Amino acid sequence: MTFDELLDRYEPRLAAAFREGVEAIKSTIVLKTVVERLERGDIAGAIRAIQFEPEAFSALEIALQEAFNAGGVNMVQSLPQLVAPDGTRVLFQFGVRNLEAERLIREQSSTLVTNIVEDQREALRIAFEAGLAQGRNPTATALEVVGRVNRVTGRREGGVIGLTSRQAEFITRARESLLSGNLDGMRSYLALKTRDRRFDRTVLKAIREDRPVDRELVAKIIGRLSDRNLLLRAETIALEETRTALFSVRDNAIRQQIEGGKIAAQEVTKKWRHSGSEHPRLQHIAMSGQSVGIDQPFVAPDGTHLMYPHDPKAPVRHRIGCKCRVEYDIDYIAAGLRRYRARAA
Repeated sequence: MTFDELLDRYEPRLAAAFREGVEAIKSTIVLKTVVERLERGDIAGAIRAIQFEPEAFSALEIALQEAFNAGGVNMVQSLPQLVAPDGTRVLFQFGVRNLEAERLIREQSSTLVTNIVEDQREALRIAFEAGLAQGRNPTATALEVVGRVNRVTGRREGGVIGLTSRQAEFITRARESLLSGNLDGMRSYLALKTRDRRFDRTVLKAIREDRPVDRELVAKIIGRLSDRNLLLRAETIALEETRTALFSVRDNAIRQQIEGGKIAAQEVTKKWRHSGSEHPRLQHIAMSGQSVGIDQPFVAPDGTHLMYPHDPKAPVRHRIGCKCRVEYDIDYIAAGLRRYRARAA
């Protein structure tokens, strides 16, 4: 299986697992409880009532672990067979119980879920406070946050459940602009890539007539905007976390071979390869072809050190959406001779 095939298999799995976790949370929301707490001005209580907890994303953690393990096995299987001058063959293997491998995937999944939960609580706070500050009653505010139940599917649609705090903020601004008739705000809405273009005529007409959009239509417009942003969030998480898992485990798989004495660190080099994307990073283009030793970092023009693309220790500006690759080159001749000499000695 190629690296691209691994991405094609696991990115959709992670995206689906995230959406399923969000859907599970939405399905347990009791609107009456949320409204009652908002009526008391208890925003923290309303947030707790939504029960956005880490346990909802266990399937996401499992999918991430599966991607990690598959990437490790795939890496060692892709290595050419090493044969010493005396005919001795070396078997490259990936240990899923390797302590460092276990630490890497445990740390990645824990950090991912913790960040999702903490940022979601902030998104809920922003949305609840904005709704009440605009003078909307607790019921209307709660529905804007948790979404409305589709009578056909029985599922909640719209709302900010599952969105980042940043997404919640611009969705809140878009709603306020459409409801108030703020011309600059409505024009900003029309620039959003995740909007439903079927409503563009309605918004453009409101802009020409210098008036707000009908409240019922705003509910539909914002509902579609929220749903599309949830899909985007799932895809972004899947791309980032799948690639982080695969690149970190490929690096770990090579290091396991070094630890096992099958190859030596000085026999391994790695090369940065820029992959074409819609909005390429100029710094990553400049890094393409850069070659360093296994224990050395790649260095971006701004001085950032990355051990590989999607290095979790690197700043977000170098990670989110990156589609670069890293190639490992092993000097098999040197490795074979070294092993032969060791056996002869």
